[in-house]
Amino acid sequence: MAKGKEVVVSPDDLSKEFKEYSVAEFFKRNRQMLGYTGKVRSLTTVAHEYVTNALDACEDSNVLPELLVEIQVLENGHVKLITEDNGTGIPKQNIGQALGKLLAGTKFMQRQQKRGQQGIGAAYATLFSQITTGKETHVKTSVGDGKVVECDVSIDINSNEPVLHNVKEYSAKFRGTRIEVELAEVDYNRSTYGAFEYLRRTALANPHSQITLVEPNKEITVFPRASKDIPVKPKKIQPHPLGITTSDLMDMAGISQARKISSMLQNEFSRLSAEKVKEISSMCPNIDLDRAPKNLQWSEAEKLVDAFKRIKWIAPETDALQPITTDQLRKSLKNLLEPEELRISERPPKVFRGGIPFMVEAAIAYGGKAGAVGSESKGEALRFANRVPLLFDAGNCAITEAVKTIDWARYDLKDWENMPVSIFVNFTSVYVPYTGTGKLAIAAEEEIVTEIRNALMECARGISTYIRTLKRAADQEERKKIFFKYITEVAQCLDEITGTDRKQIEEKLRKIAVEKTSILVSADEEEAEKDLAELEKAAEKEMVEDGESEE
Repeated sequence: MAKGKEVVVSPDDLSKEFKEYSVAEFFKRNRQMLGYTGKVRSLTTVAHEYVTNALDACEDSNVLPELLVEIQVLENGHVKLITEDNGTGIPKQNIGQALGKLLAGTKFMQRQQKRGQQGIGAAYATLFSQITTGKETHVKTSVGDGKVVECDVSIDINSNEPVLHNVKEYSAKFRGTRIEVELAEVDYNRSTYGAFEYLRRTALANPHSQITLVEPNKEITVFPRASKDIPVKPKKIQPHPLGITTSDLMDMAGISQARKISSMLQNEFSRLSAEKVKEISSMCPNIDLDRAPKNLQWSEAEKLVDAFKRIKWIAPETDALQPITTDQLRKSLKNLLEPEELRISERPPKVFRGGIPFMVEAAIAYGGKAGAVGSESKGEALRFANRVPLLFDAGNCAITEAVKTIDWARYDLKDWENMPVSIFVNFTSVYVPYTGTGKLAIAAEEEIVTEIRNALMECARGISTYIRTLKRAADQEERKKIFFKYITEVAQCLDEITGTDRKQIEEKLRKIAVEKTSILVSADEEEAEKDLAELEKAAEKEMVEDGESEE
């Protein structure tokens, strides 16, 4: 049998095969990178993108969010998702970029605490609809000036440019944005990963919002507002020198309007004073800081970043962080979970990667409606980043890592996953280190895991005290029942022996039984607090020793 002739491809032939792909085409083929895997998950992801944008828009305009989410199942099996908010609205000239161009938006380059940060989400929802149904996304929006714009949006996949169809303008009283999108390859249910659960958790972390969900069966669920306090708008911050890489510095130099490198360092960085510039200059004598930033070379940027690491800095600004706050979180969790016991920890701000500020809020709710929806005895871990629920990829998340490292048995929560327990953690930062473009999990940075762990142990101590008190109270109640069972018989015997009235003896014995059991419960509660404090100190000591031995 003759062998086939070997085909040789020439360099010229190879060059003809080269093709430039747009970012839209790339993500069209790699939708899983953005969380579009599975029918239920894909629908939840689209809802997530619109809801997070809506909440940001409402807070930008300083109004209490009123959100509507409606899900309809159409005759052809497709699903229509409708979202409406009362936020800022989208200016006509920005509709295309906001909903029809990937990697375009207002959040990516800002060092400001926001729910979204990449400029992909809402635009990819448009693309997902387009590639699964062939339909455009319909939008109605107004900035509140009496003029309403309605149009259909699609994306030119080859160029990643928006295309607007059927544009019309008219006068009406409306402010906000309403989006209607038709989707295929999606499904709706009330599972842990469904839109219902996503909105429930969104309401928990955003007590100032009111969210109305209309399900396919027309059932209406309102997640009520627990607070009328609008969160203070987080301020933008400048980068801290310790959080900068060589690449970051080169990027900043390329777009800086400063005339000198020294001016750029002093005016565009946090905590970098004129004195610090002099110190940097003395450490890098061969770099002319009076040159224009655009002339900075990579090798010079490397030396500057190395100098940053050797200088003693004031800690980065942390007042740019806006947590939920203990008071608001308590209102929210009590409003929706109605727990028997609730403990909350708001940790002080810290930094990771040398200069990025963050803070952790944690809570543990026990009893009542705490725990997974639809189960009376199954625990749940509620993960959030800047108030946004993280429903997927729990195994790769810093929050899950912290939960797994805690010895829950020390807090009488060894089997918490099968108890009516809700563990709540919100990570707040101007930059969330997500593990991927899908924004599904937080990277397990050491500083972050440690803070989450500390916050949860603080909450667990209080829950343990409550559980131990309940157990001891139950034990004492059982003892009291035993005492009461024999009081009548004992009183009768004492009456016969001493001649004292039986009823008087019974009354005194009952009083003694109640007093003794009450004292025991109170004493045990105080002892439990002391025991837990000692256990935590021992646990922290073990962790330090383990870390030293590994080194």
